[in-house]
Amino acid sequence: MAEYNEDAYKLARKAYIEHSCPFERALLSRCVGCSRSRKLNLAEREAIACGDAAVREHCLTFYRALHDNAQFALRINPDAPWPFGKEIRAQCGGVRGLAETVGALGDTDTDTDIAATVLLANSRFGSSDAFPYSEIMRAVVHYEPRKRRP
Repeated sequence: MAEYNEDAYKLARKAYIEHSCPFERALLSRCVGCSRSRKLNLAEREAIACGDAAVREHCLTFYRALHDNAQFALRINPDAPWPFGKEIRAQCGGVRGLAETVGALGDTDTDTDIAATVLLANSRFGSSDAFPYSEIMRAVVHYEPRKRRP
């Protein structure tokens, strides 16, 4: 069996995906959904691309603010890379917490639409700087990722 070339995969991914989704891990774990996302299969892996560059900018702004606020809540060193479990807690808990504050939390996990939630919150609060991060951080801290299948 040939050895897997991670660098070649990253180059192909960069060439194939014009606008990456900042909440790709949350979408791949199926804790939320997004009407603007496009699922792609690339080198036997699943990837998520954003189909709307303008909305992606709003999501990216929220993603960055979410990470800034979650560092203290999840006890993460600002200089250290984010462990996968804490990244999932930040993304899934953050989107679900924001959806809860604007009344857009879906009946099932994938019914909670990231793009729609961020756009609704922007129209309600004006910008991502004004989002109620104290409430969102409660959802981040209390979010429990799905357990792995045995």
